[in-house]
Amino acid sequence: MPVLRQLPRWAWIGSAILALIAGLVNAIGYLGFQHEPITNLTGNTTLLGIALADFDQAQAIHWGLTIAAFILGAATSGAIVQQTSLKLGRRYGAALGLESLLLFAAVPFLDASDPLGLYLASMAMGLQNGMVSAYSGAVVRTSHVTGILTDLGIYLGHMLRGIPVDRLRLSLCLMVVGPFVAGSIVGAWLFQRLGEHALLVPATLTGFTALAYGAYLLSTRQRHR
Repeated sequence: MPVLRQLPRWAWIGSAILALIAGLVNAIGYLGFQHEPITNLTGNTTLLGIALADFDQAQAIHWGLTIAAFILGAATSGAIVQQTSLKLGRRYGAALGLESLLLFAAVPFLDASDPLGLYLASMAMGLQNGMVSAYSGAVVRTSHVTGILTDLGIYLGHMLRGIPVDRLRLSLCLMVVGPFVAGSIVGAWLFQRLGEHALLVPATLTGFTALAYGAYLLSTRQRHR
């Protein structure tokens, strides 16, 4: 298990915001017309397997496209960010901006109960997860919490046995889980009032995050001139 030594403050804040966004998107996906998780692929891959076992061509195609969209988003992230170490640069802002556009584009399709909206949202989450994995050396996943909860369980077992635990990484895990749950709560609340249009909130928040990152990058570069 790799040990995470340090992360700059902007990365901590960014990871928390992105986990919140992912929680929002996933809750809206679950409550939407297809009742489909968007931010992780474990369940969707299982449903693909079930569809194939049942020879359900329509469902197999749907789940296959959902998975392919997520992979395409991650591939797009890899092409944009192009690095595995944490480093300030405009490419993160570009990736966030594209994620925001994908979420905005998904709204009218979701409102019309068109699966294309789910594919666009899935691509957005694949892009986000790929971007954060890249800048954190694959330590942080903000779009789902299975691995993080596994790490928390391991740390708990280590503490029970008196084995030293990487406190920094433990804090990072809690920092992602908390906002993800909070995002799910807010996403459910928003969906009850706005329906599929609730996705406009994480889309806007992602766009503001991209702008804030760009402003922070500009101010940092000006201070170091």
